[in-house]
Amino acid sequence: MQAFRCAGPHIYFTLQSIEFRCCEDPLLFHRSRVLFLLLAAPLTCQAQSSLPADVWTDTKLYFTSPLRWDTQDWLFFGGALAAVGAAHQYDGNVRRHFAGQSPVLDGKDTHSLRDAAPAAAVLLGTWAYAGLTDDHQGHREAFTMLEAALFSSVTAEGFKFAAGRARPNETNRVDDWRTGGSSFPSLHATAAFAIGTVLAESGNDDYRWVRRVLGYGIAGATAYIRVKDNVHWMSDTVAGAALGAATARFAMNRREARYRPLDVAVGPAPGGGFSVSLNYTFR
Repeated sequence: MQAFRCAGPHIYFTLQSIEFRCCEDPLLFHRSRVLFLLLAAPLTCQAQSSLPADVWTDTKLYFTSPLRWDTQDWLFFGGALAAVGAAHQYDGNVRRHFAGQSPVLDGKDTHSLRDAAPAAAVLLGTWAYAGLTDDHQGHREAFTMLEAALFSSVTAEGFKFAAGRARPNETNRVDDWRTGGSSFPSLHATAAFAIGTVLAESGNDDYRWVRRVLGYGIAGATAYIRVKDNVHWMSDTVAGAALGAATARFAMNRREARYRPLDVAVGPAPGGGFSVSLNYTFR
């Protein structure tokens, strides 16, 4: 049986039950089978390496990635800077819209755990479902979410320390930088877009629109509620969204690099000989 399926830029090609029979010459059959297995073995073995080694390799590649950016990466970076700059122009207006002319300046963030819960639920839910269904792809997706969230969060904390921007519930000045604050960028928006982007862009294209609605919807709602509650300026959340989405793309690219797209299964065929099942994904 042969099956071809086109899904966006991906083409899935499946061959099943290819039977080889050499019954008249058992020795020739045995030799051909051994030869085929030797040729197929390097294709069937996905890049298996230890988790610590994978994390260490990804960490080094992530934090040195600007040294290897191509034109598309620099264009994304420039677009992100432009978006943050545009959002910054409206920081004061947006704060007045949600907090009024005389906002409370108590510096409290009483809903931090609530705002982090949706993205955390997506990650834990993906991991739990993969465990219940023994889905290896699901485990990889959950690991990618976790890696993207951790890498982007560490980066966000570094930017927070460097920027030192005061939160909108701590100051009346939009440009209150280098004051020891922790407003820029939004950590909640960063992690939410890291996890949400992985959810939106992973898996096959059968339910892509559902994944994107959930992934980007949860991330966007997280950013919105942080601004609405007056714990972040709008530009904080825009910066966090760009950082989270870019880190998710990095983590997904690393996931693709670790696993080969060809799966081969060999077994006995009815009536003698052996059958081969090939499943290859062209990207």
